[in-house]
Amino acid sequence: MALILASASPRRRELLSLITKDFTVETSQVDEAAITAPTPAKLAQALADAKCRAVAAKYPEDIVIGCDTVVDYAGRVFGKPKDHEDALRMLRALSGAQHHVHTGVCIAYPGGEERFTVTTKVKFYPVEEAQLEAYAATGEPYDKAGAYAIQGGAAAFCEGLEGCYYNVMGFPVSRVARALAKIVEKI
Repeated sequence: MALILASASPRRRELLSLITKDFTVETSQVDEAAITAPTPAKLAQALADAKCRAVAAKYPEDIVIGCDTVVDYAGRVFGKPKDHEDALRMLRALSGAQHHVHTGVCIAYPGGEERFTVTTKVKFYPVEEAQLEAYAATGEPYDKAGAYAIQGGAAAFCEGLEGCYYNVMGFPVSRVARALAKIVEKI
């Protein structure tokens, strides 16, 4: 039985390797734009479910982990920015404000699924426009939900967080490790 990560994210690969080095990666071909949900947290879970199930359908005898992360600012989803202006729009909104980061996780295994959403509260200091412009110019924001990498240049913006730091990076390591341990006991 293999462990498969249903994600192309290099950060998720890096974080899963904190739990185990023995896994492969199989990217799902899910059309994320076609998936909707009534809340940002439910959207993160629906996207994770879809990615996991798409890969698990091809590998029903293995354990498959699917994840998706969204930034929730005042009930609005901040996904990956479309362009420079979209990144600045998100960063300006997050400056001096609190937001939530939701990561949906779905783990499929022979005979079942474990599903959960982990939420972390993040507060940014007020950030000067010049700093936001400089950060957006680095290119770092463009493949990140909410237009920032907490483990990168946006670390300078973070006043504090409540919850799992790794969740903000897109993979709640301890919660996934605990779920995998329970799954291994079952099968």
